[in-house]
Amino acid sequence: MTALLPIILTATQIVLVADSVPKFDVERTCRAAAVSGVPGRDSTSCQRDEQDARSKLEQDWSQYSAAQRSECDGLVTTGGAPSYVELLTCLEMAKQANELPEDSKMGNIGRY
Repeated sequence: MTALLPIILTATQIVLVADSVPKFDVERTCRAAAVSGVPGRDSTSCQRDEQDARSKLEQDWSQYSAAQRSECDGLVTTGGAPSYVELLTCLEMAKQANELPEDSKMGNIGRY
């Protein structure tokens, strides 16, 4: 039993981490946006957008399923600097897709 204790404690910590909004390095994310050359998209506006998205995520985090949170977190943290705006967008789309009537989902494409 004592050999299982570290595994149980580690698993508990993993669940606790998944139950809160992840921590991203917004400065790193916005550095990339600043050099992209998109008009009106400087580091300051990027950081403001990221903080607004994080605030919205903190308010609505419990509305998304654990599967949605895990999938979207995996998507936005793969490749480049993660973004709260991208995470929020992914979660909103996943939630809306889940709320679609069954007959309108992709599994029914091509059926008449």
